[in-house]
Amino acid sequence: MTREVKVFRVRGLMKYRTGDVQPFTIEVTALSEEQALEKVYSLLGSRHKLKRRNIKIQSIEEVSIEDVKSDYVRRLLELDKLVVI
Repeated sequence: MTREVKVFRVRGLMKYRTGDVQPFTIEVTALSEEQALEKVYSLLGSRHKLKRRNIKIQSIEEVSIEDVKSDYVRRLLELDKLVVI
């Protein structure tokens, strides 16, 4: 069983407390779609103080490394190894 990191592009809508609805597109690295979905919920919840019920996912698609638009994700994929202290 190989555990290769993949890139997922997640699109959806987020609803603020004021009632405003805003579309979003986020690229994340994960091993599976389920992990990518959890990561998006976590990121949006921490950045915008949103509950999961206020985040509506429209699509999750796996993206090839050549099609990655996020500079952060692109630099992360270029690393040979990650050292955590």
